[in-house]
Amino acid sequence: MNPYCGHKRDWYNDKGYHDPTVAQALTNIGREQSWKPCVFICSPFAGDVNLNTQKAKEYTKFAVEQGAIPFAPHLLYPQVLDDSSPKERELGIFFGMVWLGKCEEIWVFGSRISHGMSQEIEKAESKGIPVRYFTEKCEEVS
Repeated sequence: MNPYCGHKRDWYNDKGYHDPTVAQALTNIGREQSWKPCVFICSPFAGDVNLNTQKAKEYTKFAVEQGAIPFAPHLLYPQVLDDSSPKERELGIFFGMVWLGKCEEIWVFGSRISHGMSQEIEKAESKGIPVRYFTEKCEEVS
């Protein structure tokens, strides 16, 4: 059993001596082994909302299968915000943009780029976040 849990109060070895160097090294190793990239899922929402929601779920599952931690704001915020209200729609877009800034990559799905998607892609490019493009069948486009 690893005696180091990453908390400074736990940074003592089994003999009771303070051992921060080893503790930090073991903490870092644990982080590296469990690290997965956070990816922003970018796909259409407006229009055929039911179909686009189903596709977004498929894209999110694909990202999980690829070893990523996906975030799809268009699956989350329409559950608590009214997309038909301009004020609430803008708030949801703002929330998504904040989360986009926390992601390592943005994954763009499908051949149609909606207005909202183009805003997300533009934001990612301006922040230096890599943009990857995929078909609707989750095949990467080079």
